[in-house]
Amino acid sequence: MSSTEDEQLADLKDWWTRNGKPLVTGGLLALVIVFGWQAFHKYQSNQSQGASILYQQLLETTLTPDGKPDAARVSDLAGKLNSEFGGSAYAQYGSLFVAKVAVDSGKLDDAASELKAITDKPANPALGEIARQRLAQVLAAQNKVEEALKLLEGDADKSFLATREELKGDLLVQLGRTDEANTAYQKAKAALSDEAAVGGLQIKLDDLAKGDA
Repeated sequence: MSSTEDEQLADLKDWWTRNGKPLVTGGLLALVIVFGWQAFHKYQSNQSQGASILYQQLLETTLTPDGKPDAARVSDLAGKLNSEFGGSAYAQYGSLFVAKVAVDSGKLDDAASELKAITDKPANPALGEIARQRLAQVLAAQNKVEEALKLLEGDADKSFLATREELKGDLLVQLGRTDEANTAYQKAKAALSDEAAVGGLQIKLDDLAKGDA
């Protein structure tokens, strides 16, 4: 081997000593990141699948032909969703079912507790708004109408504006504040299509008008 080749080999060894390990480490790190990312998505997929199966079971238990779900079974499945997938949308939709069963059973405190847990930390804005409106209804049924109204303060997503304003109108009627109720109903009507606004909401507006006559 010539002296030039020896020098090139020495340079290569020196380069490898200085740069080889970092490259190997970097390559391994890249593999860890890639396979770790894939494993994470697989984990998420498995988690979602597991939650989906529990949620499907909950649906089947709740949406019975006779409309009389097995309250114990609902509670058990919803409990599993919360313990295994707490904070997820599936778990919170499960809590909505538990709240409905509680309302049907006259257990308003239990329903309020389930709904408040969602409004405190919703998995997404839609779930938060649904729980907020249902909690307001539960509070109103407990004669906590002012507290229910406070829940509905602030802006609502456009897709939920009509139901929120109609509910506010209902609460204001309970309090005898008919002028404010009329304003809320009008806002609800404005947020709906002409076809959708001719139903129960229009009847409420007509009833208020008759009361003013």
